[in-house]
Amino acid sequence: MEPVKTILSHAMPLRRSDVDTDQIIPSDWLKRVERTGFGAGLFSEWREDPDFVLNDPRFKGAEILVAGPNFGVGSSREHAVWSLQDYGFKAIIAPSFGDIFRTNCTKVGVVPVVVSEEDSEKLLQTVENDPKTQIQVDIETKKILCLAAQVEADFEIDDFTRYRFLNGLDDIGITMLRGLEIEQFEAQRPSFFPSLSG
Repeated sequence: MEPVKTILSHAMPLRRSDVDTDQIIPSDWLKRVERTGFGAGLFSEWREDPDFVLNDPRFKGAEILVAGPNFGVGSSREHAVWSLQDYGFKAIIAPSFGDIFRTNCTKVGVVPVVVSEEDSEKLLQTVENDPKTQIQVDIETKKILCLAAQVEADFEIDDFTRYRFLNGLDDIGITMLRGLEIEQFEAQRPSFFPSLSG
């Protein structure tokens, strides 16, 4: 995954609460065997409504999604995060997230930002009124800033997850940091044990 330090972008407002992973990416999209191309299925059932926010050209290219409480609840499908990332979102701002969804975000480099309900409402109103509103999410300082909405707040992110974002490390990347130790271990294993080298 790519390092994520600061995200500065206009945002897309999704004024809905309790959005579950089945709504984010419907089950008929789960037949794919690759991790790409899921952006086309993002909220695909809701997108049938021409007034749905993803169909509004004013928000095209937004890298930040501002949502209501309990975003990403429901099943643990990773595809929900993949679809948001494939569509172009780098951060999601909400008052709360489903636990597994939040973890899945951090595994692929999408920043889940928890803000107060008051700040969430300020951001939603401001972005709805002015789609060009800029929001900054800073991983290094763990701060979110939106001058137009009068929002400047800290957000929680544990030190290890912050380290992963700043250095672009997914689970494979973290494992490969110990590549030399793995090679040394494999070199000392008896030859009759299963081997990764074939």
